[in-house]
Amino acid sequence: MEQSTLKNIVAQFAIQGTVSEIAPLGAGLINDTFKVKTAEQDCPDYVLQRINHAIFPDVAMLMDNIQAVTSHIRGKLEAAGETDIERKVLTFVPLKDEDKYFLYTGEAYWRIMVFIPDAVTKQAVNPESSYTVGEAFGKFQAMLADIPVQLGETIKDFHNMEFRLQQLREAVKENKAGRLAEVQSYVDEIEKRAEEMCKAERMGREGSLPKRICHCDTKVNNMMFDKNDNVLCVIDLDTVMPNFIFSDYGDFLRTGANTAEEDEADLTKVSFNMDIFKAFTQGYLKSAGSFLTPNEIENLPYAAALFPYMQCVRFLADYINGDTYYKIKYPEHNLVRTKNQFQLLLSVEEHTPEMKAFVAECLK
Repeated sequence: MEQSTLKNIVAQFAIQGTVSEIAPLGAGLINDTFKVKTAEQDCPDYVLQRINHAIFPDVAMLMDNIQAVTSHIRGKLEAAGETDIERKVLTFVPLKDEDKYFLYTGEAYWRIMVFIPDAVTKQAVNPESSYTVGEAFGKFQAMLADIPVQLGETIKDFHNMEFRLQQLREAVKENKAGRLAEVQSYVDEIEKRAEEMCKAERMGREGSLPKRICHCDTKVNNMMFDKNDNVLCVIDLDTVMPNFIFSDYGDFLRTGANTAEEDEADLTKVSFNMDIFKAFTQGYLKSAGSFLTPNEIENLPYAAALFPYMQCVRFLADYINGDTYYKIKYPEHNLVRTKNQFQLLLSVEEHTPEMKAFVAECLK
């Protein structure tokens, strides 16, 4: 996109300073992101993003969510006497003479936030950093446990297991790509576990499992660190919405504790790293244990199994449908992903007794 067009977009927002350069930033898969540099040394730089309207259709609700969350966290940090708050919570810039935090240009939606200087992201974790990340995500949830507003659901049924199984069953029924026969054994294994894996939704309906404000995309690269490896803040807040706490706990372990990438074809490399599990769980319970119910804590091992199961279901449904959702690099890519996540699930199931014992010991 031309500099003149980008500068015209930025000019609609109430930023400080004079724009000197706008360049692509990062390699995000959802939103297009640019760094906006300002000429004056005493003015901050900014991050300009084009919001993916196809994934997030209600942009106004999305930004209302984010403003509510960041304002509440800022208040918590101020009350706790934290310093350097501008680097510990995202700051979004409103439009000039308006209180809206996004711009519609007729073809796209845009937003601007203050760039956090001297901060880095990470792509992988070890047991030591897993503890830190667990504590930070737990603290994120804890700070939002008493948020006084009702947030909207930015992606409907995003982590609803019953909905994901419904999608798979529809794919099986239609068999659009004629691939069902080769994956029938995986469909059968999924169905064997279906009732157990949908218990979160049942507990929610029964009133024994509350919905919390969750991040819903708890990868380590959705966190900013300073140069001393201290966590500054949680970022990429588009998926922050009400959900069961299993979303944040289980989704992190699905990627963080997998000993291989999620599309590794050599299944001998795929297993569940218990050292990562233990470190993350200890850190998470240190900060989130203050508000979690006994039922939530007792079911943390279930959450560790739920997310490889859910992702297996999603990859399998897409493969049966003919690869209509996930981007693929070769024809069997979604099948490889399916097998990978199922192998991870098997490893989680093997370690479940040990996980339950560890969680019980943490509670002591």
